[in-house]
Amino acid sequence: MLTLKHFVLQKEVLNLYRQVIRASRSIPDPSTRSETVAWFRSEIERDRHLTDISVIESKINAILRELRQVLRVS
Repeated sequence: MLTLKHFVLQKEVLNLYRQVIRASRSIPDPSTRSETVAWFRSEIERDRHLTDISVIESKINAILRELRQVLRVS
């Protein structure tokens, strides 16, 4: 059963994925762009089963850090 916090985190993950897709538009090479989006998606999908709120939050923060690194490089 999902708690309210789980629901909020689920929406946060969806918004994060949308951010990744929008940010990937700045990557000029189409194959690199699709690989980047696929990599972020696999990171999100891999942790789909998690239920511990603190672990979910730390995973979201890790993905945000990785997204910032990708944006700085491109």
